[in-house]
Amino acid sequence: MAQDDVAHAVKQDRYILALGEKMYNKKGENPSQHQHIRQTLRELGRLVIKGRKVTPLKKMKDYINPKHFQHIIKAVKEVTGYDEKTNKFEKATLATKLGQSIQKIADIMEGEALITQNEEKLKLVRDFQGIYRLRWNEMISSAAYRTLEQKKWNAPQLIPLADDVKKIHMYLDEKQKQYYNQLCDEKTSGKWSNLAKVILAQMIIFNRKREGEVSKMSVATFHSRDKSPLNKDVAVALTEVERLLCAHFERIETCGKRGRKVPVILTPVMVESLELLIKERCSCGVSEGNIYLFARPGYDTHFRGNDCIRAYAKQCGAKLPEALSSTKLRKQVATLSRVLNLNDTEQDQFADFLGHDIRIHRKFYRLPEGTLQLAKISKILMACEQGRLAEFKGKSLDQITISPSEKSMAENNEAADSCSSENDSEREESSEKSYEENLTGEMSAIRAKQPMTKGKLGQKRGSHEIDAAATDCASENDSEREESSEKSYEENLTGEMSAIRAKQPMTKGKLGQKRGSHGAKGTKRFWSTIEVDAVEDSLMNFIRMGKTPGKQDCEKCIAASGQALVNRDWRAVKFYVHNRIVADQRK
Repeated sequence: MAQDDVAHAVKQDRYILALGEKMYNKKGENPSQHQHIRQTLRELGRLVIKGRKVTPLKKMKDYINPKHFQHIIKAVKEVTGYDEKTNKFEKATLATKLGQSIQKIADIMEGEALITQNEEKLKLVRDFQGIYRLRWNEMISSAAYRTLEQKKWNAPQLIPLADDVKKIHMYLDEKQKQYYNQLCDEKTSGKWSNLAKVILAQMIIFNRKREGEVSKMSVATFHSRDKSPLNKDVAVALTEVERLLCAHFERIETCGKRGRKVPVILTPVMVESLELLIKERCSCGVSEGNIYLFARPGYDTHFRGNDCIRAYAKQCGAKLPEALSSTKLRKQVATLSRVLNLNDTEQDQFADFLGHDIRIHRKFYRLPEGTLQLAKISKILMACEQGRLAEFKGKSLDQITISPSEKSMAENNEAADSCSSENDSEREESSEKSYEENLTGEMSAIRAKQPMTKGKLGQKRGSHEIDAAATDCASENDSEREESSEKSYEENLTGEMSAIRAKQPMTKGKLGQKRGSHGAKGTKRFWSTIEVDAVEDSLMNFIRMGKTPGKQDCEKCIAASGQALVNRDWRAVKFYVHNRIVADQRK
């Protein structure tokens, strides 16, 4: 420990030292647990120091007394930053840990009382344990756990992007080749460390393992890996591709969380690099007493996988480097595996490889709750709102297709009906006039945009579904042919307009639908390639996530595009992204 007031308080308290001894007896053979033991003792040391200032309690043995329970509560609240007004803890995790440590010290004192047959001390300890069970949750634990839970609400869920994962894999492959050749040419501790860090990061990311499971791997574990060939009887049950994969990869079993056996798969490149690292350990300054495969030259410790991944995530040029961590990569593959149609046996195998209990895997590693509610539950709510629930009878959530645009159309029709004028004939006349202006504007825009050559006339007729036959004008010069084509096209459009008006009277509801197809302000403006590229450069993340951007995001996109989106407002950008998302979902 750092030799300060906290360390002095720990060394002066017999029961804090007894707790440290108990923890060391259970986990002392694992050097990685020493930090945990040290942290626990310092937490109790800080509690004793704070308790001396605000309560009459002096030693840890004074805390294990039912008469002093209120003093214990006061000391714990002081050291964890409890706020009386909000009923929240500044250090909620510390509050829960202190409760567990006090319980362990009570168990130590109970054991001593039983050994010495001290009935008075035994009664005191058991009375304290009784009051602890009755009141601790009420006074400390409930508020602490509630504080921790509320911090998770509305917290953004960072999941690595597929492009970022691809970038870091390619970057690590490149660095592995570079550092491998450098170590072959020059045996130095720096070159050895560079290659060790790259292989460590590769193994964690490829296998989606907890960083400690790979970082703490020993040299003996690597040497004891299974090198036996595939059993012939087992090979019969595998496909040709599966047999090739078994021959290509190697597998190591190491110790994982809670002592579980965790498999790690190695590629031939990883095996080759690890063999070189082991061969050059002594010549590169790694001590013989260091048992770790990814040892730090000159020390008895190992490199930390999270530090390596964090550094390479920044160097590879990832868009979201903070999302590239061992925990988030595990979350990504476990979550996205739910998209696959895995049966129960396959799910068990996948969870076992990740080192999860299958119950935890099914409960926590599912599609994000917010995404499920937005994408699936919202379908039911929209169907109920529009009175269309009966239409989807017998269908699952995945089979129900209902779009927010359908809701908007229904609302528009209701608004149009509520704002109807007193005179129906005036409304029809106004609607018909507006529709004629739209068609005339469309016809003018098309003529201005595309000169009516004979070839283009045929294309334009196809796009407007004009059934009239093309006029074969064999004039002597091009100008006469263009005039004839233009005149024919105007006649066709005029005829189409008359036919539509005769077929469908322009009520206000129909006008709303026609306007919806041609845009709010008249003619429909198609999105050019330049405009599409400008939107995708800024808002591609929203399209991938299936999330419609807000006004602020759309305005930033327009501002960043230069002149590409100068003729579009933020609503146009928003609805373009929304329509892309709907189209992708339907595909």
